Amino acid sequence: MLRADREYYLTIHSSGKDSTMIRLTVNGKTILAKLIDSETTRDFISLLPLTLTMNDLCRREKFANLPRTLSSEGKHKHTYAVGEIAYWPPGPDLAIFYRHDDESIPDPGIIGIGRIRSGIEALNIRGPVKVTVELIR
Repeated sequence: MLRADREYYLTIHSSGKDSTMIRLTVNGKTILAKLIDSETTRDFISLLPLTLTMNDLCRREKFANLPRTLSSEGKHKHTYAVGEIAYWPPGPDLAIFYRHDDESIPDPGIIGIGRIRSGIEALNIRGPVKVTVELIR
């Protein structure tokens, strides 16, 4: 939902009652997100805070190279949903899918770390965007 203060609140599935929250800031808009509990996610959290320049790929996702590889112990899959936040091990890249093009993800696939439910339009703009990712305690 878009609020007057230009904040987007995004809910991502969580496997537990106590979930980790992150804040993504994109072009002055704030996205709040919950992450799933996994080894890959915990490894990602250890990198925070991060400021990434996320490039556009196929007008379906924003992606950025992470400073180091993460654990790839999670379930690899070759499909994605709009709003999914995922780790792509070969990059090693963080990807956020904002549009679906019915294409599959090449090997070795992606590892989901969260899922955005609303407000994804903040990323649906052409070209690269600067995104700040911070842990919320």
